[in-house]
Amino acid sequence: MNEWNPTAKFYDPLKAGSIDGTDVEPHDRAIWRAMQARYKPNKGVVGDPLLTLFVARLNPQTTDDKLLEVFSKYGDIKRLRLVRDLVTGFSKGYAFIEYKEERAIARARRDANKLVVDQHELFVDFEQERTLKGWVPRRLGGGQGGKKESGQLRFGGKDRPFRKPIYLGVSSAQERTGGGREWDRGARENRDRRRERDRLSPRHPERDTDWGSRGGRDDRERARERDSYGKNDRSTERERDDRRHQYRHRDRR
Repeated sequence: MNEWNPTAKFYDPLKAGSIDGTDVEPHDRAIWRAMQARYKPNKGVVGDPLLTLFVARLNPQTTDDKLLEVFSKYGDIKRLRLVRDLVTGFSKGYAFIEYKEERAIARARRDANKLVVDQHELFVDFEQERTLKGWVPRRLGGGQGGKKESGQLRFGGKDRPFRKPIYLGVSSAQERTGGGREWDRGARENRDRRRERDRLSPRHPERDTDWGSRGGRDDRERARERDSYGKNDRSTERERDDRRHQYRHRDRR
């Protein structure tokens, strides 16, 4: 059984497309594309991946100098690379920024995300291409972001972690081979047995005709029970008094 974790340790497009990481079928076509993609990380990327930020949703007009001005206030920058098209030289709308210190990248990740630069709201996250095995970028249907409007939400990141599933007893491998379905069938059978047991309970409305439509017994029936309890209690007290009187009379003799 795999230990559940709110953030992904290994990137799986199918799992990233699930709110709790337990889906067994893709719910949108982008996940199909990500599963079929044969993405290979860019080996030309240099620097420390643990100190590198990924900055996306840039305005095409945003320059290197502008990025340097905005992100240098969080700490000393060691390397900045604005990704451009090899043919046209135009910005592709994302960049990688490497800091010298860990506290600087943590501060930039926290404060620069959703920062508006040149009328564009930025998306800032730690680089995952070299740190998360199996990574597939957003443009191929992967990623760990997305908006509700697009219907292509991805989970497993720090901004949108997995929700804890109700059942943790089935691993992803078991789910894909049908183990999850067998487990769910057993859970349904247990639920059906509980319902049947409740139906046969003396307090169930189908068990006794004296029960009202709301599952409570008729008021007259409850009143008769109270009266019978009172009579029984009074008769019991009289019997005890009679026995005490007989014992006292016998002792006097």
